[in-house]
Amino acid sequence: MAALIPTPFFGTITWLGIVADREAQLESQSLTRLEALFSGPVGEAHGGLTRPSCSRVLGQYPRNTEIRNTRQLAVLSQEELDRTAADMGLDALDPALLGTTMVIAGIPDFSHLPPSSRLQGEGGATLVVDMQNRPCTLPARPIENRHAGFGVRFKPAAQNRRGVTAWVEREGIFLLGEKIRLHVPDQRAWDYLGDARAPD
Repeated sequence: MAALIPTPFFGTITWLGIVADREAQLESQSLTRLEALFSGPVGEAHGGLTRPSCSRVLGQYPRNTEIRNTRQLAVLSQEELDRTAADMGLDALDPALLGTTMVIAGIPDFSHLPPSSRLQGEGGATLVVDMQNRPCTLPARPIENRHAGFGVRFKPAAQNRRGVTAWVEREGIFLLGEKIRLHVPDQRAWDYLGDARAPD
């Protein structure tokens, strides 16, 4: 029995980019073609098979512990990005300012996709969704540089709309305008999820 269900939900890639040097700037460089290897997008500073652990996993590891890199890509929803921009008071928000790798239009409730879902391109290149991304303060500076007075508005406006982090399961090429199909795990939600999330 197949463990993943190909769904009737398709999206379209509306934006592609890479962060070439994360020490120099968070802002992405826009592309029309993204080559995805097992180590992540070619030229992407957040790539690699492993990465140093960060604040998101301090409950599991001391900071800078070498761990598997499941954050090779930052993938956003076009619809959620548009709503974030509107809540900030902007007509539009350039995904490059957020260090984005890919923007997909047409898949609903994108930031809450089940972990381990697959996003598969027409040519076969496939990403595995790790988990929901979390808004942070890092995009505030590039946003502020472009839209003075708006940088601090990003984090609250992007709550539950920051997209997902993902890693490459099958190598290949993603193209601007390409269709992406969503595949989800064939399992129900864990019965004890509420108990696990309850405060101590």
